Amino acid sequence: MGDLPEYDELPIVEGLDMRHAWDVHGRDDDLGSINLLTPDRVKAAAALVKSGQMVNLSLPLDEPDPPLFGRKALHHDIYALDRNTLDDSVDSLFMQASSQWDGLRHVRAREHGYYTGIVDGFDPGRGRLGIEHWVEHGMAGCGVLLDVAGWMQETGQDYDPLSPHAVSADDLRATAAHQGTTIGIGDMLCIRFGWVEAYRALDPARRQAYAGAVRHAGLDGSEDMARQLWNWHVASITCDNPAVEVVPGDPKIGSLHRRMIPLLGMAFGEMFDFSALAPALKARGDWHFMMTAIPLNLPGAIGSPANALAIL
Repeated sequence: MGDLPEYDELPIVEGLDMRHAWDVHGRDDDLGSINLLTPDRVKAAAALVKSGQMVNLSLPLDEPDPPLFGRKALHHDIYALDRNTLDDSVDSLFMQASSQWDGLRHVRAREHGYYTGIVDGFDPGRGRLGIEHWVEHGMAGCGVLLDVAGWMQETGQDYDPLSPHAVSADDLRATAAHQGTTIGIGDMLCIRFGWVEAYRALDPARRQAYAGAVRHAGLDGSEDMARQLWNWHVASITCDNPAVEVVPGDPKIGSLHRRMIPLLGMAFGEMFDFSALAPALKARGDWHFMMTAIPLNLPGAIGSPANALAIL
């Protein structure tokens, strides 16, 4: 794969004043950061398995309830094919309503286009940047968890996962140092803000109100954040909040989605459930684990349920 350039070595999109990685893997690339999940790195991740304990990292498909961002609620139907056989179907399955991957078709950089500079739109079905390319490549590797919520608590900081607390690149570096954790090339970076636990503590009425006014802690949208995440050369970034970045964000700082997905080809995952994983990793004193998270094989999909699993 060759040496990966540092962020400040990447070219700038003229007229946007942001850096792009469209030539790092070639203009015909459909994988982006998932290119870094190489066979050697998957083999190394398998060596992290010690106990064989498996930890689910995905929320139920009907959670959050009610759905966020105006999505419809999932409807699950069970019916009989005959006297001895049951089948089921799902309606209103919004691919990004629960634990999910943002595919490379999800966000464009205004008139400059999607990842690799594609300016045309997309139709359903197989094609450039469809999530099927990630499925066919496979998505497994070394997961590493940065427990930002845990660091905040242990260092006595005032912090609420359901408030728009902007987490900086300095905060990520401080969390890693606090844990004694290093981030390696091709790692599947997981960041816990404590959102899942805070959301689940809400009663039904407060969940209903929250769905109409989503606010939560998350990564800031700055260039410094994009620089740090790129320079770690991670294969993906998954968070337990609904948007990876802080909501609402600051328009003066900009959108991390725009910086990272269409310009740098970064795989984002949202609403992953790290509530059981974090204490298990802390107890064993190692924040690395084997991780799998394979999207649904729907050709041309914009996003997908996460199907995520940690193996310890």
